[in-house]
Amino acid sequence: MAPRIVVAGSANMDLVGLAERLPLPGETVLGDDFVMMPGGKGANQAIAAARAGGRAVFLGAIGSDSFGVTLNARLNAAGVDTAHLRTSYGASGVAVIMVDRAAENSILVAPGANSTFRDLTAAEEQVIVGGDVLLCQLEIPVETVTAACRAARAAGVRTILNAAPVRELPADLLANVDLLVVNEVEAQTITGSTSPDMSALLALVPRVVLTLGGAGSRYAERDGRDEMVPAFVVEATDTTAAGDAFTAALAVAWGEGRDLIEAVRWANAAGAACVRKLGASNALPTRAEIDEVFAS
Repeated sequence: MAPRIVVAGSANMDLVGLAERLPLPGETVLGDDFVMMPGGKGANQAIAAARAGGRAVFLGAIGSDSFGVTLNARLNAAGVDTAHLRTSYGASGVAVIMVDRAAENSILVAPGANSTFRDLTAAEEQVIVGGDVLLCQLEIPVETVTAACRAARAAGVRTILNAAPVRELPADLLANVDLLVVNEVEAQTITGSTSPDMSALLALVPRVVLTLGGAGSRYAERDGRDEMVPAFVVEATDTTAAGDAFTAALAVAWGEGRDLIEAVRWANAAGAACVRKLGASNALPTRAEIDEVFAS
């Protein structure tokens, strides 16, 4: 049976502007196009997990506005279980994203309803306890992430934390994380070093995946295993949701019982499949698309 991936995280409406280059501070740049689509790291990873073959359940909060209606509809259309998704009176989360022709981006997130996702209910904790893998990020209150990981660990459910956007990580949270997923900037911020320090990260959690963009990924664990996993070469259009596709595919592969190096390699294929398309949730690859890149 497909693994049950419980995602506790954010849901945003993404407002995406495309231009030849990103504007400098105080500068206005004439854009090429504009699109509006559902996103948010939590919702993206839930959709990505469902498309990658997992049974995805999403825990989070949307607003009572029209964006919230659209976000809920997109999650349902992707096959994500939203039975426990909260609706908070007011605005949904919004992300303002600028993308240049080299596929680089800048993102500003206004959390909206995501900031109200606090104090897990007994029903939400039961959803977590019933999962194979709990997947969290940091676009919701860190206290909620901590409580979710604590509940999962107590029940023997594997926990993955994608520490983005990076912030200070409480000791109680780190003590309940099985696998930390970070990019180079996040790794440097967490450890306070000028370059990614895997030994410092492994002092905090037992397993780490360091994503390196076009260079692939690096997996390390406390028993001494430390391997580079090469990237798959594709023509990139937009890197916006590549990290979410990667992390969700990693959760699905680990939930299926794959060796973690193999899981990271498959996740690399998911990230590569994602960057071939424009946008966030609409660019997240299906299992067939991931397998196509994985076999290349």
